[in-house]
Amino acid sequence: MKAAYYEAQGNARDVLVVGESSMPEPGPNEVRIRVHVSGINPTDVKARTGFSAGMPYPRIIPHQDGAGVIDAIGEGVSSDRLGERVWVYEAQFGRSMGTAAEFVVVPSDQAVHLPHTTTFEVGASLGIPALTAHRCLFADGNLKDRHVLVHGGAGVVGTAAIQLAKWAGAWVATTVMSDEQAAIAEANGADVVLRRQSDDVASRIMDAAGGLGVDRIVDVALKSNLDVNLACLSQGGVISAYATGSATDELPVPLLKAMMHGCVFRFVYIYNVPKEVKQSAIVDINACLEAGAYSPHIGLSNPLDDIVEAHEALEFSRVIGKVLVRP
Repeated sequence: MKAAYYEAQGNARDVLVVGESSMPEPGPNEVRIRVHVSGINPTDVKARTGFSAGMPYPRIIPHQDGAGVIDAIGEGVSSDRLGERVWVYEAQFGRSMGTAAEFVVVPSDQAVHLPHTTTFEVGASLGIPALTAHRCLFADGNLKDRHVLVHGGAGVVGTAAIQLAKWAGAWVATTVMSDEQAAIAEANGADVVLRRQSDDVASRIMDAAGGLGVDRIVDVALKSNLDVNLACLSQGGVISAYATGSATDELPVPLLKAMMHGCVFRFVYIYNVPKEVKQSAIVDINACLEAGAYSPHIGLSNPLDDIVEAHEALEFSRVIGKVLVRP
């Protein structure tokens, strides 16, 4: 089969190769998917560059997320699944072969039914971003009539967070850095869109939220946003952080302010979230899909042969929105 792979960590242009790889076969309780679309995440880039760990396998076919059709099953999997449209998450976690290939094998429960009304492009945009956003939003209870702040509302996780929060009945504010990002955040359904560099974010949010502050904050850059977060967080509110710019980043916390807010800090690394929590999140994500409330912005969709350009577009922020490749 055709696949993209690397045998050493480094720059995309130096290490990514498109060539032939052996066809994977499903084992017990596994399924094989003919991949229609593969989604790229920042963690895929970080794995390729050695951000936090070395090469766990001699050869890696990257990408955790994707969407396609089940074409083979292993022992213990119902034959009813053959031909099923699915979205895939964590395909390459703990394995050497991800979705940047014509076929991928994953545990059966990591191939999730994709509603017939949902495109493969949207399916490949779920996975890590949607699961991460769900964990940040819902780990501390229902969102109905809650106030939510999402930093980076045009980003991939930011988009997922806005759309899932709106589907759940929350009021949502978001921050962005440009007019282009603002247009995307507005299209995502945010009630209030603020420019991070020019607006008084905390004051604007407190005014819009009736002086009560926000109950949940979903943060892509907690170190930079901490002061703003504490200035507009409700009593007992939750700040969830899911990204860091460096493997050695540390966070000085103003303890008295945090104590006075009674706030909770939640740090989300979705790969280590318990399996049963992810399964519960999947139910909500698919319900959101079925309701037509999840429509991520696709920034770039390349053929697999152009995977290097796709990785560079994500790594160097050359596009806004989800980056996909098509095996």
